[in-house]
Amino acid sequence: MKKIGFLSFGHWSPAAQSGTRSAADTLLQSIDLAVAAEELGADGAYFRVHHFARQLSSPFPLLAAIGAKTKRIEIGTGVIDMRYENPLYMVEDAGAADLIAGGRLQLGISRGSPEQVIDGWRYFGYVPGEGETEADMARRHTEVFLEALKGEGFAEPNPQPMFPNPPGLLRLEPFSAGLRERIWWGASSNATSVWAAQLGMNLQSSTLKTDETGEPFHIQQAKQIRAYRAAWKDAGHPREPRVSVSRSIFAIMDQRDRNYFGGSGKEGDQVGYIEPQTRAIFGRSYAAEPELLIKQLAQDEAIAEADTLLLTVPNQLGVDYNAHVIESILKHVAPELGWR
Repeated sequence: MKKIGFLSFGHWSPAAQSGTRSAADTLLQSIDLAVAAEELGADGAYFRVHHFARQLSSPFPLLAAIGAKTKRIEIGTGVIDMRYENPLYMVEDAGAADLIAGGRLQLGISRGSPEQVIDGWRYFGYVPGEGETEADMARRHTEVFLEALKGEGFAEPNPQPMFPNPPGLLRLEPFSAGLRERIWWGASSNATSVWAAQLGMNLQSSTLKTDETGEPFHIQQAKQIRAYRAAWKDAGHPREPRVSVSRSIFAIMDQRDRNYFGGSGKEGDQVGYIEPQTRAIFGRSYAAEPELLIKQLAQDEAIAEADTLLLTVPNQLGVDYNAHVIESILKHVAPELGWR
């Protein structure tokens, strides 16, 4: 059994063929798609976070709105760029959204990917400390965030407060119990996945990772997951971790699917550079009739290793079509692979 959710990049464009021509379209349709996915029996609604782009950015208003309109589905991100975040303010936002959702938040966080502008986090007021890289800064923000999520008091109370205080040091409010265990780290390298395990975060691995061995993407990703699980065991955490992978998977069910994706199933991985010094490997996409799709996916070692699969969806094609994409996988592919 696997949890199966969708991952939306939340694009919008004024182009005539776009079903999301404004930010309002994307936000409102994201809520509608989460509701539709829950009705179809999907397990998760996840959203990318990018700044300075015509895509979803600050996630908490959207997550809270989805939480208020759904009852069961997990609601998450993949990923929040911690270079841009005030970790204490983020604890408050996350706590409020999680309480509205009844404890269903699954927050993916990370160092983030290359952005639309140069050093965009500087415009948000964040600068790495002396001798610190931007990645170091993201990890420092993360450690502060994780510590504050424990709900322990750390702030000295005012002796003459406006309202009465409970005894002792004060914590951030609202506090949502259990949220600390529902934080995921988006890791592109084996080393950062081990670091995430040591800190007790779940693991998100996307459709690209640092090319560390030259092996096929799904094999490298499976090895990353195994290294993460071994590090988790060595750390002695009391609970079992969760691991998600993302994939572009389209079942060709009708002529509409064939028109959109009939020729888009890539037989092999691609290699490129997401940053000048970082060679990355990009996993293939899958698009085929269900019978062939089932055979192809059965050979993906990383999907087999993960407990959660996130289906990347083309959000600009509208809610109805994306619900069809999700339903096709849930009904015609997942049961044959033992995912349902």
